[in-house]
Amino acid sequence: MRPILVLLSAKYAGKVNDRVLNAAVALELLHTASLVHDDIIDESDQRRGQQSVNALFGNKVAVLVGDFLFSRALTHACLCACPEFSDWLACLGQTLSDGELRQLARTGSTDFSEEAYYDVIEKKTASLFSLCAKAGAHLAGGSSEDVRSMELFGKYVGVCFQLKDDIFDYDTQNATGKPTGNDMKEGKLTLPVIHSLNA
Repeated sequence: MRPILVLLSAKYAGKVNDRVLNAAVALELLHTASLVHDDIIDESDQRRGQQSVNALFGNKVAVLVGDFLFSRALTHACLCACPEFSDWLACLGQTLSDGELRQLARTGSTDFSEEAYYDVIEKKTASLFSLCAKAGAHLAGGSSEDVRSMELFGKYVGVCFQLKDDIFDYDTQNATGKPTGNDMKEGKLTLPVIHSLNA
């Protein structure tokens, strides 16, 4: 989904080129690396209906697989030959980690505000979608206005994606392959829980 967003954004602003393709690969590799590490942190044995890397091979191998994917993401970022994109990708890694740390810090928190929730998902999810759309437009030669518009579009797509994903955690009929009830077990305050607690 995220690489497709890079490509669609590039087509909107200009043409898909090799730099765009390398950016799409870099962003997907970074995303996949973050999921591998996320499953270790959450002690999750499944990812979308399949066994997670840590469940198959243990935490030591999973950490190294995540590190390898991060390194490959950097390789493809360099192939873009765009210092701005390399900077954006580095900042994204920091933002994703910050979002994860904020979510961990909120485990068991009594702060049931939507503001705190949106702060986490904008860092953990929307920041990645936002950069996908922004990078596609930028690397395709789009105008600064196109780049900014796509950056905002990506952010909103990311927020909507996370909202839907959090709702699926309470839907036993969903066909996404995501185990239900995990967020509640891990003490994550997602929007459905916040609304229930504040009702």
